[in-house]
Amino acid sequence: MYTFSMPMFHYDLPDIKVQRLAVKLNPAAEKLVMQIAHPWVFSKNIEKINKPGNAGDIAILFRQKSNDVYGVGLYDPDSPIQIKMLHYYSGKNIDSAFFSEKINEAYASREPLLKTNTNSYRLLFGENDGFPGFIADVYANVLVVKLYSAIWFPYLKDILELLIAVSGCETVVLRLSRNLQANNHFDLQDGMVLYGELENEEVEFVEHGVLFTANVIKGHKTGYFLDHRENRKRVGVLAKGKTVLDVFSYAGGFSVHALAGGANEVTSVDISKQALELATSNAALNGYVDNHVTLAGDAFLILEQLVEEGKTYDVVVIDPPSFAKSQKEVATAKHKYGQLARLGAQLVSAKGILVLASCSSRVVADDFFEINEAALRSSGRKFTTQDKTYHDSDHPISFKEGAYLKCGYYKFK
Repeated sequence: MYTFSMPMFHYDLPDIKVQRLAVKLNPAAEKLVMQIAHPWVFSKNIEKINKPGNAGDIAILFRQKSNDVYGVGLYDPDSPIQIKMLHYYSGKNIDSAFFSEKINEAYASREPLLKTNTNSYRLLFGENDGFPGFIADVYANVLVVKLYSAIWFPYLKDILELLIAVSGCETVVLRLSRNLQANNHFDLQDGMVLYGELENEEVEFVEHGVLFTANVIKGHKTGYFLDHRENRKRVGVLAKGKTVLDVFSYAGGFSVHALAGGANEVTSVDISKQALELATSNAALNGYVDNHVTLAGDAFLILEQLVEEGKTYDVVVIDPPSFAKSQKEVATAKHKYGQLARLGAQLVSAKGILVLASCSSRVVADDFFEINEAALRSSGRKFTTQDKTYHDSDHPISFKEGAYLKCGYYKFK
C-alpha cells in the first residue's frame, strides 16, 4: 500500500453532494444484471425510481419481488445508458475506499507489463476496470484522464488523488469527450493541466524500448493508441531485413517499431499529413530518417495505385480506424474490410506476411476473421493463418461490448 501527501490541484475540483436513488428494473433487465453483471442499464429498462436524479447520484438496485439489493451504479440522466454499474449482487458504499480497491486491482494487473521496457499504459479502461466512461492513460510521468460522462465529476478529486498515488505520476491532464465539452461543467476544460507542470504538450514515452511522443493536450483520445502495443512489437520482430508497408499509419506505431526492428525500408500511408509528420518525427526520435517514406492520401486509392505499379512488400500492415460507429454502418464496414484484405493480398511479396486489424466493436472478431480469409482465398494465392490476437494486457475485457480490437497474421506462400 502506498503513502503520499495530498496533491495540490491547480483548480477547485467539484464538491458535489450526491443522493441515493432507489431503483427497480423490469424483470428482463434485472435478470441480465444478475446473470452476467452487465455494466449498462438503459433508461427503457428502468421501471421505477423514487425521485429525480442528477449525474453521479448513487443508484441502488432493488429486486422486484424480495426488495433485496443486488447492485449499485451511478445515475446518468443525459445518456440512454442511464445507470452505469459499479458493483453487483449486494449493496456497497461508493466512497474513496471503494475506488481505492478497484484502482489497486487495476494497477496490479498492469505490473507485468511495466516490468518490460515500457512506461506507457492504460491504468483504467472504463467499464472493463469498473469505471464506466472513465479512461486513465499514463505516458511516462504524465497521467491523462479522459471522461465520457458527467457521472464522475462528484468523485473526480478522490479518484485523481488515488491515481496519482498508485501511478507516481507528477502531472495530470484532463481530457473531456465532445458531449462534455459542449456543456460547461464546473469551468473544467478539455486539455486542462490539473496537477503538476507540463513543460511540453508532446510527452515522450517508451514502448518496448522504442520512443514515441503523445500530444496529451490536443492529440486524439488521450494522445496515442496504446492498445496495439504487443502487435507493434511483433511487427518489429517480423520486419528485420524486410520492406514494410504500414497503412493507416497515424503516428507511425507499426512503422517505427518496424524500423527499430531492422526493416530495410518502411512506407507509411495516412490521409492526414499532420499524422505523417508525427510518424516522421517519431521515426527520427529513434534515429531513423533515411529509410522511412510517407504517402499522404486516401488509403484505398493509394493501395490501388501501388497495385497498378506492381509494388510488393515483405510485410503489409493494414490497421484502419473504426468503420462502424453505428449498427447501420456494419454492412459497409464489412465490405471495406474485404476490400482491404484483397488489396493487401496483392501487395504482399512471395513468402510475405499480411497483418489485418480492426477496432470496430460492432464487427465481431469471428466475422472479421471470416471476411479476411474469404477475401484472401478469392485472391487465388495460398496462405496460412499464423495467428489471431486481441487486446493487450492493459485493455482487459469484462463484457461482450468491451471487446473491439482483433488482429490477424497471414503468411503467404
